[in-house]
Amino acid sequence: MNSDANWAQLAQQFQDSLSQGMQKAMDSVPSVLMQGVPAVKDPFAGLQLDPAKLLEIQQSYLQQAGDLWNSGISAEAAQLKPVADRRFAGEAWNSNPVAHFCAASYMINAQALMGLAEAVEGDEKTRARVRFAVEQWLAASAPSNFLALNAEAQKKALDTQGQSIAQGLQNLMHDMRQGHVSMTDESVFEVGKNVATTEGAVVFENEFFQLLEYKPLTAKVHAKPFLLVPPCINKFYILDLQPENSLIRYAVAQGHRTFVVSWRNPDESMQDKTWDDYIEHAAIQAIAVTQEITGAKDINALGFCVGGTILSTALAVLAARGEKPVASLTLLTSLLDFSDTGILDIFIDETAVKFREMQMGSGGLLKGQDLASTFSFLRPNDLVWNYVVGNYLKGETPPPFDLLYWNSDSTNLPGPFYAWYLRNTYFENSLVKRGKLTVCGEKIDLSKLDMPVYIYGSREDHIVPIGGAYASTQVLKGPRRFVMGASGHIAGVINPPAKKKRSHWIGDKLPVSHQAWLADATEHAGSWWPDWAAWLKRHAGPQIAAPKSYGSRKYKALEPAPGRYVKAKA
Repeated sequence: MNSDANWAQLAQQFQDSLSQGMQKAMDSVPSVLMQGVPAVKDPFAGLQLDPAKLLEIQQSYLQQAGDLWNSGISAEAAQLKPVADRRFAGEAWNSNPVAHFCAASYMINAQALMGLAEAVEGDEKTRARVRFAVEQWLAASAPSNFLALNAEAQKKALDTQGQSIAQGLQNLMHDMRQGHVSMTDESVFEVGKNVATTEGAVVFENEFFQLLEYKPLTAKVHAKPFLLVPPCINKFYILDLQPENSLIRYAVAQGHRTFVVSWRNPDESMQDKTWDDYIEHAAIQAIAVTQEITGAKDINALGFCVGGTILSTALAVLAARGEKPVASLTLLTSLLDFSDTGILDIFIDETAVKFREMQMGSGGLLKGQDLASTFSFLRPNDLVWNYVVGNYLKGETPPPFDLLYWNSDSTNLPGPFYAWYLRNTYFENSLVKRGKLTVCGEKIDLSKLDMPVYIYGSREDHIVPIGGAYASTQVLKGPRRFVMGASGHIAGVINPPAKKKRSHWIGDKLPVSHQAWLADATEHAGSWWPDWAAWLKRHAGPQIAAPKSYGSRKYKALEPAPGRYVKAKA
């Protein structure tokens, strides 16, 4: 196996297999993920493999396959070693030698294929795309996804005399009608009834958003009101799921007069709206209305995910106009510097961006389900195939879970807004280039934002990588505090103190890299919310009597929170 001819032959065989696998993988991935990627006959033409890694993978594969063949298929059920993967953790997989052999074979092949993907030589983006394609292929081809191979589903079909199969077909028809795979029992939840229940009222609305004001829970409130700007790519009530895990209710209970932007779910009437429209007529408007209602000269503001990008851009526009209405800024898992966008980078190149600009840059809608599918397939085993197996092969109804209900409640985006965002942030990273972008007629310079800022990032975030969240510390120039929480994009943020779960890290020094920051940071048990609350309190001003009614003479209560905008379906 050491001759050049043998290496070339083996490399070519892998390339041929990988090309075929890539085509199968792409067939299993929603078309939205691949729109704009040019169709080519051989997507991996010219790939080279590291010969040393290839030999190591081959030797390991032959050893594992030989061991399995010699011991697996003939072993007694009691002697079978459980397959180390939760997809095959059920008793049926490990009590049936044939099913066990099938699962174990799959795992050996998967390990070898991922090793080969890692052995590809090339730039990091190419290698990331190969890894993603192989991961999608492996996730889709797991034996657990097929009734003919899934020992647990077969056992359940026998135990229920076929009722599980009949129910699975009903579940499949239901999901086809609703347009997405059910991750939870959606019939249990109703927005405003058992999610998004913090008491408040809509005090302003335009075609972009409703502004919600929440009823004080304290006799006195801080003089500076508090405005939250959530992401417009999903709905605000992730911040208000249940009373016990509601960040909104927590802020109100801390004595802040709290306002929240509830974005409208765009329809065809908004298909020509731009990034400038969202900055001028939403973020800036929300700040102004909050000031007018409360009579406050300046306010405190929080932006979550894309809401943080929108809010920071709006503040840069206002700074260029000589206005500084925000006394302190909180950014939760937000990107300003898009140098590190993690796995999402594999979808972004000139071809993909131009395609979106051609498709919807002048008008149109990016459908909410397309966005939801994209994010789900970033974690295919957890957020796609797990539910395919449970819902359809086993005929199960997923249990009620408020977070997954919210995750399925998708929102559309106006095409011009999305196309601008895609090119100027994810692709060209122009937001951090002083004076490069003009928004609402003003040159953008984020370094002019000199207010105190609290920046939070989640350690295992696959949407806003921790390095990308930390990068904001190098962009903004005011007093900065960076805190890292455990877990991911949502679970890291929604971590109320009463649960006493996870931990967070705090470091006073702000070196260039997140790795250097972490080396000096200190871990603390539990939620980061109390640290943030103490920080925000220092910037919230003296306490005054809480208002006895919503809004003001000019801005009267229009309807109870959470309002009708959040209830509109994509």
